[in-house]
Amino acid sequence: MSMQLLKDAGVSVPKALVVETPDEAYQAAEKIGTEDLVVKAQVLAGGRGKGTFEDGLKGGVQMVNSPMAAKAMASRMIGKKLITKQTGKKGQICQRVLICERRYLRKEYYFAISMENAFQGPVLIGSSQGGVNIEEVAAEEPEAILKEPVNIAEGIREEQALRLAREMGFSTTAAATLAAENMVKLYQLFIKYDALLVEINPLAEDSMGMVMCMDAKINFDDNSAFRQPQLFSLKDWTQVEEKEKEAAEAALNYIALEGSIGCLVNGAGLAMATMDIIKLYGGTPANFLDVGGGATAEQVKKAFKLITSDTQVQAILVNIFGGIMQCDIIAEGILLAAKELDLKVPMVVRLQGNQVERAKGLIAQSKLEILACDDLDQAARVAVGLSKILTLAKEARLEVTFQWRA
Repeated sequence: MSMQLLKDAGVSVPKALVVETPDEAYQAAEKIGTEDLVVKAQVLAGGRGKGTFEDGLKGGVQMVNSPMAAKAMASRMIGKKLITKQTGKKGQICQRVLICERRYLRKEYYFAISMENAFQGPVLIGSSQGGVNIEEVAAEEPEAILKEPVNIAEGIREEQALRLAREMGFSTTAAATLAAENMVKLYQLFIKYDALLVEINPLAEDSMGMVMCMDAKINFDDNSAFRQPQLFSLKDWTQVEEKEKEAAEAALNYIALEGSIGCLVNGAGLAMATMDIIKLYGGTPANFLDVGGGATAEQVKKAFKLITSDTQVQAILVNIFGGIMQCDIIAEGILLAAKELDLKVPMVVRLQGNQVERAKGLIAQSKLEILACDDLDQAARVAVGLSKILTLAKEARLEVTFQWRA
């Protein structure tokens, strides 16, 4: 999808087609018209080039030298799981591959457009060190990362794009001009589609002096879905875990992890901080789950259903700061879930803010075994302790029960 968006925006990209079957791969290779080709797995995860397929094929990016070889390689990828550093051991199913002409590159660069608080708007980011892990470059050689802020009200100016291209080190004036032209078009795409990030790695100069975007990653603002219905309708749900799909349908933000402590939090920042403090005390979060600021009791119940469907969860930590979200609504959802789902997993609840006293009263009156804490530090320690005790008990096949009240 990224390549097609770039092509539609007039950005220079190699000839490429996305296919779903080996026969389509052969036809695409014939249409592209060259025997020097690249077959690239289309999965929603990074690190594909260094990944491994379940049948032992190493690398989700393969070079081939004929349409028949493209067909054979596609047959080894399509329908198979690709395991990368981002997918974890479970891997990600490859439903499609990209058939692309191979270009011989003289030099690879890094280019991105991102929203950045420091500049209160978009910023162009460039580096002469493309085709590698840019995070490592930023950590080891921060001076190699160039930034050019854009006034969002005025838009991008051609001269600032050209200045950045020259500073990045393009070999000739012609190449720098081509790079700048692509940067301008990429910025226009960034604004048109409400993107949060457009990353081109590499933005490359080939042996013929052409400047092309060889690989792209684009993140879109979820809040713009109502303005970009056609774009968001393209989301491939086969690349999303079933529980994450269920969460999205319930307007919850959920990502499954591999720990033993289920988390239910309101606000993405607070959810990240909650996972951090769990790690600080030696625990491992089982999920990221942000119920947002306008959740209903039914949504909270759905959230608990998602958390407890993970058999690895040994304890649940609820951390709510009542601002837009009222604590009593969360409490009602907790009680609804505890009764209807017959929750057996011990729960630690930390509530602060709007309607907190009413929320605490609801929990106290329920007579359910829910431990309420005022302090997040204390709540995290208790949740981690519970998960460790229950994990050990599970391994020893012992049954453990807890009683908070005398």
